[in-house]
Amino acid sequence: MKKLCVAKCLVATVLVSVTLAQTPPGSGSAPQLGKNTVKEVIAAMTVEEKAKLLVGMGMDLNIPGLPKMDEDDKKVPEKVPGAAGRTHAIPRLGIPSLTLSDGPAGVRINPIRNGDTSRTYYATGFPIGTLLASSWDTALVHRVAVALGSEAREYGIDIMLAPALNIHRNPLGGRNFEYYSEDPLLSGRMAAAYVRGVQSTGVGTSIKHFAANNQEFNRMQSNSLVSERALREIYLKGFEIAVRESQPWTVMSSYNLINGTYASQSPDLLTTILRREWGFKGFVMTDWFGGNDAGAQMRSGNDVIMPGILGQTNAIVSAVSDGTLTREQLDENVERVLNIVLQSPAFKSYKYSEQPDLKAHAQIAREAATEGMVLLKNDGNALPLGPSLKIALFGDSSYDLIAGGSGSGDVNKAYVVSLDQGLAAAGHVVDASLKTSYLHYIADQKSKRPKPLIPFFPPPPIPEMQVEINILQKAANDLDVALITLGRNSGEFSDRNIENDFLLSATEQALVKNVSEAFHAKAKKVIVVLNVAGVIEVASWREQVDAVLLAWQPGQEGGHSITDVLSGKVNPSGKLATTFPVTYQDVPSAKTFPGKELVGQKPLLSNLFAGKPAEVTYEEGIFVGYRYYNTFGVKPAYEFGYGLSFSDFSYGDFRLSSDRFDGKVTATVSVTNTGKVSGKDVVQLYIAAPKRELSKPQSELRAFAKTDLLPPGQSQTLTFTITGNDLASYDSSSSSWIAEAGSYTVAIGASSVNIKKTAKLVLGKDLVVDKVHKLLSPQREIVELKPNRSN
Repeated sequence: MKKLCVAKCLVATVLVSVTLAQTPPGSGSAPQLGKNTVKEVIAAMTVEEKAKLLVGMGMDLNIPGLPKMDEDDKKVPEKVPGAAGRTHAIPRLGIPSLTLSDGPAGVRINPIRNGDTSRTYYATGFPIGTLLASSWDTALVHRVAVALGSEAREYGIDIMLAPALNIHRNPLGGRNFEYYSEDPLLSGRMAAAYVRGVQSTGVGTSIKHFAANNQEFNRMQSNSLVSERALREIYLKGFEIAVRESQPWTVMSSYNLINGTYASQSPDLLTTILRREWGFKGFVMTDWFGGNDAGAQMRSGNDVIMPGILGQTNAIVSAVSDGTLTREQLDENVERVLNIVLQSPAFKSYKYSEQPDLKAHAQIAREAATEGMVLLKNDGNALPLGPSLKIALFGDSSYDLIAGGSGSGDVNKAYVVSLDQGLAAAGHVVDASLKTSYLHYIADQKSKRPKPLIPFFPPPPIPEMQVEINILQKAANDLDVALITLGRNSGEFSDRNIENDFLLSATEQALVKNVSEAFHAKAKKVIVVLNVAGVIEVASWREQVDAVLLAWQPGQEGGHSITDVLSGKVNPSGKLATTFPVTYQDVPSAKTFPGKELVGQKPLLSNLFAGKPAEVTYEEGIFVGYRYYNTFGVKPAYEFGYGLSFSDFSYGDFRLSSDRFDGKVTATVSVTNTGKVSGKDVVQLYIAAPKRELSKPQSELRAFAKTDLLPPGQSQTLTFTITGNDLASYDSSSSSWIAEAGSYTVAIGASSVNIKKTAKLVLGKDLVVDKVHKLLSPQREIVELKPNRSN
């Protein structure tokens, strides 16, 4: 692997500046983007201009250990302060600068500009990606994305750096909250809905992080060792679905290496697979400071380097000069970028208002959060709450709600509705003494926290406040019900820990135990709300409480949203998009996550965020999440697709249009609300393949749909289409997607375990669904997990 020579990056600095200065300004004869063809504009560009277009304008962070921004670029005022990055404009050719913003859960920009608080630029904090996926509702995600896109447009943003759809390989992944699911179909469909929604407003998207970026551990120098089959079936499939179904304007390549090659420098990944196999039409950009060879990135089809430093511009110019980068390749990179520029609000001179409809978007955020909350437990109909209750509200996060994760997935929002505020607004009375104690404790703890070195870094969490037994007993005597909120945050740069994170702390365990004993002694209910970024252990304590509501990180209206579900104003309909294991040791990647440092290996990068050379081996292969638990008979705490309702649903007649597969089969099922209140159900279609040559999971999700809001007694018929793609698995030996002959079981369920109806579908002979290229092979053999034939 060729490492970028820093000296080479800096050689042509003066040359580039002089050459650009000699370029004639605004000549009337110069072609103009939009008036002339793209190829005519490219033909008029100098090599230096092309290189400038393909390298961002940098970030003026003024942080030791990070490359400094070019002085000339510093002089160009920011169109949107706080946006993540900008591309260079070429004014003489009518090429504007594009502004890019972080955005999985909302537009990330500075809310205050130049210290002037008389006008603010806050953005809506929408629910995190995992919550949205837990809704299993692509129409809802589309609606959220339209609101988010319109907000971006009105703030002058051209491209949102979202959605993020890496797989939940392990519950400790630091950025899992941004990502959707452990399942590629669910991830891909959610991402496609997000892309279509944002791009319907005229703003672009960037699906990320492509690919196999499933841990934060040394992410800039970590090599993901993964088999071709696991890549194709698990880690690339969601991106393939998103590209084919929504055509995002851009794709963001990931930091990591894949089987020995940086993702941003892999022509196999970015050209052969992404463009030739999947038909991607847009441009590819790096993640910020990703990769180590600008010329290799251009050759591989990574068209834009972000945030950009002058040395990378010079490296591209030098690569053209010495012949290691052809002019034809450089022109291809430029053409792809200009085709997207033509679609941008900046090129169309959109007059952005800087006044998005934050009130309307807050309502969308509130409603969306309720749709993705998952009711995990509800013994004795502890929920919904009755009206006007006196509530004992415990837990730091009850009063300091965690609306979203940290890092680039965070949003600068005007407010966050805490749970105590949401309960009060709904007519409940939160015990004033407890509230005062918690607010004082939280303020005191926050005042003692050290400031993070970089704003992106999350501050250390506040330890859970200890509550004296006599206070609990008084609350149990005087109040109607106990609510305990357990909070967890995570974000960029680090993965989560097992102790005091995946597991409850000793203080939290004591709080659950002591509150439950005190209130149950008075025959009163105890409800736990999980305000978390990712999966936590629940099996050791869930039997102590009456109900558990998984609220995830629900966005800025979270306190209202949680209350809407607790009170029954909204009937919960969320289903788990990721499995909750009984113990961490049950996780199939527990032994290999997050990887290991390669002691003694020469660093590939040198900057503040670079970390150390490392590798992680994906020994579990395709057996990720429910594919592992169901196949190997490992019972989870709560399975993939699980979720309770305040209502009940029955599944009626389930039919296939044919019991023999001949290109396409339709499946229909009727769902009836047999309960006493209106509600929605998520219908999940799984397919179990015959046991032939290829190892297969016990079953795999192949389709899903959420019903309408069904009143009691009402039914709805849902229809699904099964194609050859839904029967096929990837065969590395032939580089083909193959459906093996035999009898397939098509199952309809309320979860991956709770199967309601089944039907048999016979495939008479082996079917090659698609033949692809043999690419991205691991550097060495990976001894992958495989089930016994009896599994």
